[in-house]
Amino acid sequence: MNIFFTGTAKLSDLDRYIQKAKELAGEGNDVVLTGAGPVWLYLKIAHALHGKAKSLKYRSPVTGDVLIFDHNPYE
Repeated sequence: MNIFFTGTAKLSDLDRYIQKAKELAGEGNDVVLTGAGPVWLYLKIAHALHGKAKSLKYRSPVTGDVLIFDHNPYE
């Protein structure tokens, strides 16, 4: 598991969070976002990974897996 921030996410660090997400996601991989985080952060990361990740899911104990996007041409 990778951590983008400790304590409270800061809007001033958004570019750093996005860069870290892109580095961790790689190219064409299935990515899962999980853990406590503000909605604005998950939305910005999802937008940044669109076109980079093959699929993106959000996972929480309450919702389980929620598919954000899937660009796998074989499914």
